[in-house]
Amino acid sequence: MADLPPASLRLKIDRDAIAHNWRTLDRMSGAAAAGAAVKADAYGVGVDHAVPALRDAGARAFFVAHWSEVPAVLKHVPAEQVAVLHGPANAADAAFARATGVLPVINSIAQARVWAESGGGLCHVMVDTGINRLGLSLGDIGDVAVQALEVDVLLSHLASADEDIASNRKQLERFETAIEAVPHRRTSLANSAGIGLGTEYAFDLTRPGLSLYGGVQREELVREIRQVVFPQAAILQTRRIEAGEGVGYNAQFVAPCDMGIAVVSLGYADGFLRMLGPDAVFRFDGKELPVLGKVSMDMIVVDASEVKDLREGDWVDIPLSLPETAARSGLSQYEILTTLGSRYDRGLV
Repeated sequence: MADLPPASLRLKIDRDAIAHNWRTLDRMSGAAAAGAAVKADAYGVGVDHAVPALRDAGARAFFVAHWSEVPAVLKHVPAEQVAVLHGPANAADAAFARATGVLPVINSIAQARVWAESGGGLCHVMVDTGINRLGLSLGDIGDVAVQALEVDVLLSHLASADEDIASNRKQLERFETAIEAVPHRRTSLANSAGIGLGTEYAFDLTRPGLSLYGGVQREELVREIRQVVFPQAAILQTRRIEAGEGVGYNAQFVAPCDMGIAVVSLGYADGFLRMLGPDAVFRFDGKELPVLGKVSMDMIVVDASEVKDLREGDWVDIPLSLPETAARSGLSQYEILTTLGSRYDRGLV
């Protein structure tokens, strides 16, 4: 097969920012060590970029959600540092864990039995303290199958750590109850936002995710976390349109005068969803290119009237401060980052 031509989408990744963010979150974790959630291809940043940066910064505990995510992470770190949050649903999952050496997170009595039937051994255990997703209920942790587990990290997950509400304290107290009931080596409760709640929530291991990659969920993180990803897209075409002509689907924008426009190689298939379009402004050489009309699957039209020297093949900068984009669009920072897609050429700043 012939070599692929260069991509018309670029995602510049600042590994130094990833390392800085991990060190910051590790420092804010107090006596606890900071791990790293690298599920969903490191939240869309790319495992091959994020995991080496995190490893070299000092991270020694990595969390994925699916078993299918394990091989990519194992290219960079030892198996004993990798845990799978969804746990062993069946014998095949358990066999894979045993063959690779990664640790399963046990979320139910049924999973505890699956793991025991496969031969048992070291694992992590998730206890639900109020988010009501995966995890053992407090009423289940006394079951003989759970008590027989060899537990490295006893985990739980905060539901509302980005808010200062009473449920955080309630979850903390429930987790402390679980700590007394389940034999274990280490404990872990705080995610990125949970780290911002203070070291009382840190225990032995924190599990930051979004903030490693530029997400900011609490005021304590605003001046601490650096932006990690910087998308760029190529100009596919420039053209002139006359006053009264519509742009894009349903002619949502109608030209008020003769004007120059440009078609950008970017769309909702690349994570730039339609709700990001209104009031969005791209940039070229410091000049603004406002988005016009609806975002298409693979293309966006921008106003190029004020950029006389814009040419096909030029690269435009796509603003992507996660907290600012989330506030403007109503999307969560997680959605913005993890939907970036595979068509970007991911490379270093």
